[in-house]
Amino acid sequence: MHTYYIIYKPYLAVSQFSPLEGKKTLADYFTLPKDVYPVGRLDHDSEGLLFLTNDSSLNNLLLNPRNKHKRTYWVQVEGDINKEAIDKLERGIIISIDGKPHKTLPAKVLVLVEPALPARNPPIRFRQNIPTTWISITLTEGKNRQIRRMTAAVGFPTLRLVRYSIEELQINLLEGNSIKQLSKAETYKLLLKQH
Repeated sequence: MHTYYIIYKPYLAVSQFSPLEGKKTLADYFTLPKDVYPVGRLDHDSEGLLFLTNDSSLNNLLLNPRNKHKRTYWVQVEGDINKEAIDKLERGIIISIDGKPHKTLPAKVLVLVEPALPARNPPIRFRQNIPTTWISITLTEGKNRQIRRMTAAVGFPTLRLVRYSIEELQINLLEGNSIKQLSKAETYKLLLKQH
């Protein structure tokens, strides 16, 4: 039987259940059926929404780059971000992926008021004289460390990175919990709206 879960992946947890020397994995935080795996990844230093299932056909649909699934991230950047930087992020910029230049696809970027999120452990280092800004970035591609590379390229390094949503599947659905099981109907409705 297919099962579907969403979790809030903690900061510094690796997006896998199998042990990895010296690092915490999902198995340190969650107990799930043995055949359930994360769809896609979040870097160990990123946090937020991770979707897990044993439904391989849905897994293939979500991971195929041709389907351009929308993923939204809440990003705390160093500095007071300006319109010029936001415009560049939205139009697409050149970043380096595996040593080769890559022009990012157009993105949607909004400035946010600081979102209510679980406290990060350890917290971001607070520096009195350097402001920070929270932005929302919606992408339809997922290159390695893409958002960190993008914000650095426009002069506003990422301090904290939280995945907020995959299509219409959002961390709000967790309702303050760190894990939630979803029905197949609910999952397909939220993830495959455009199909």
